[in-house]
Amino acid sequence: MNDKKLLMLFVRNPELGKVKTRLAASVGPDKALEIYLQLLQHTCKVTQKLPMKKLVYYSNAVDTNDLWPNEEYQKRVQPQGNLGEKMEAAFAIAFAEGHTDVVIIGSDCLQLTPAIVSEAYHKLAQHDVVIGPALDGGYYLLGMKRLHPELFRNKRWSTEHVFPDTLSDVERLHLSHALLPRLSDVDYVEDLDARFFP
Repeated sequence: MNDKKLLMLFVRNPELGKVKTRLAASVGPDKALEIYLQLLQHTCKVTQKLPMKKLVYYSNAVDTNDLWPNEEYQKRVQPQGNLGEKMEAAFAIAFAEGHTDVVIIGSDCLQLTPAIVSEAYHKLAQHDVVIGPALDGGYYLLGMKRLHPELFRNKRWSTEHVFPDTLSDVERLHLSHALLPRLSDVDYVEDLDARFFP
């Protein structure tokens, strides 16, 4: 395992009525929770065998008795603030702890594969920043070799402006960057497929 490489996973504690709220408006909170649990299981399956340190950041509280094996995933609670402040702080902590290749993902992307995450680290070896853009205008993955706080500030989180505004910052800062395949996040009922409605 390469201890210099870190994969951070931002997840929500799977609590009824507190996950996938936009999706719940269409399918109800019970179905939304069921879908989110499937997304967590998918993300765990994708990342479990990858050869780097892995850290799960929970929204509310650390759960040592859940689907993330304790021997394979470090576990912490997300820092305070909005999404940008949380991610900026998480990256800052990672670099302060000596990691040199740091990637963050969420748990909303069913199209994510181990190969795509591995490709992120491969591209990070030759670039300052790597981004996995999402079809909704956000991103499902962000990686960097040192902290660039501007990428987390003055963003309209949970809108279609996140990826283009982030890319604009990258270009303005003259950072070399690489893009991964554009994938779909699961946020609305339109994002679902037959796996969720057998």
